[in-house]
Amino acid sequence: MASDVWYYVVLVTEAILGTFGLRLYEEPPYTLLDKPADHIEIRRYGPRLAAEVELDRRDDAGRSQAFGLLFSYIAGANRGSAGAAERVAMTVPVDVARPATIAMTAPVETAGQDGNVRMRFFLPARYTRDTAPAPTDQRVKIVTVPEQTVATLRFSGTGRDLAPREQALIAALAESRWKPTGAPYGLFYDAPFTIPFLRRNEAAVAVAPR
Repeated sequence: MASDVWYYVVLVTEAILGTFGLRLYEEPPYTLLDKPADHIEIRRYGPRLAAEVELDRRDDAGRSQAFGLLFSYIAGANRGSAGAAERVAMTVPVDVARPATIAMTAPVETAGQDGNVRMRFFLPARYTRDTAPAPTDQRVKIVTVPEQTVATLRFSGTGRDLAPREQALIAALAESRWKPTGAPYGLFYDAPFTIPFLRRNEAAVAVAPR
């Protein structure tokens, strides 16, 4: 009981600080490889473990449902190694993709399933595939995101302008030595109630040298 209370006290404290753009959450480490333009970074991430939900809808309700399923998982809708529910610390960023056929300006075209939304919570680094709590909802999957090089374009605001930010990232990469190798997606570091101009959002895409 005491551990449950403490878990939610920590979450509330983090949420209050998050309103003002202060982040206490763990973030996957990366190596900065390049900064080809303002607000754009090329990062190298190692393999990461994530809880993932993919739903056959891409509207706000679908994103809310995916977030709710993932939050329920970290809040205890799981079975730990001892067979009991386990609280999992919140991390950032939340990874959101809308698989679809996207014609890129350069140099590739990537196809996916139209109409879906895929959302990921990255798990704290202390977990491995063997020690991560097993989800009790079959819609939540534990996946290993392989090592990858990613280009990001940072911006503030509500994040509803993600699509044009993704397009701006792809256009900027056309003038660099990096080429996209997949479809762009969004990374979100703050809660919806964070003051918009203090939010950290990123358009992202996997890349490789030309």
